[in-house]
Amino acid sequence: MTPAAPLQTLEIETGHAPRSSVIWLHGLGADGHDFEPIVGELALPREAIRFVFPHAPMQPVTINGGMVMRAWYDIVSEDLSRREDAGGVRASQRLVEALIEREKARGSVAGRIVLAGFSQGGAIVLQAGLRHAERLAGIMALSTYVPIADSLAGERQAANANVPIFYAHGTHDPIIGMDRAERSRDLLASLGYPVEWHPYAMPHAVCAQEIADIGDWLRRVLP
Repeated sequence: MTPAAPLQTLEIETGHAPRSSVIWLHGLGADGHDFEPIVGELALPREAIRFVFPHAPMQPVTINGGMVMRAWYDIVSEDLSRREDAGGVRASQRLVEALIEREKARGSVAGRIVLAGFSQGGAIVLQAGLRHAERLAGIMALSTYVPIADSLAGERQAANANVPIFYAHGTHDPIIGMDRAERSRDLLASLGYPVEWHPYAMPHAVCAQEIADIGDWLRRVLP
């Protein structure tokens, strides 16, 4: 199989020669610029951090009439039991693994790398982070769910058995219902993951209190 081309990325460094990295994946139809403005609002720790915002590959999305857009995997149906494109999820997992390796080559050890993602991007960082063979600093899952959930127990890596997970979701989310997020949260808790659960009174979005809580969490996992 031919390896996928490396992802194009937008990058922000908060200081000179960063030794910590946050790889932050956007949601369906957006791009790496989506969360760029948030960096300045996080009240970050003094240590320099490199934020890496990759642009998802362009591909047709079935549920959107086959329209080509940036997506981490296809969504084939509104039926939650049939909508996951497992092959696409695993392909994006490999893309994230490549980004982790690149950050390690640039000076961030695995234990100083956070994976973050919103919606589809959040699903991919849960997929990749919990299966990564080296301990990460943390996983930030925003307005999302655990993909290919039935395979997690058999595929998860012991290195990240207690990785900190910041899990945020909107109580009025019409795209990924609160019930699905709660099922994913409960699955993670049942497997022993230390999930820090943050519900917010919002739709499929990000709110000011959530940004403040993200900054606080990052200061704890990247002290």
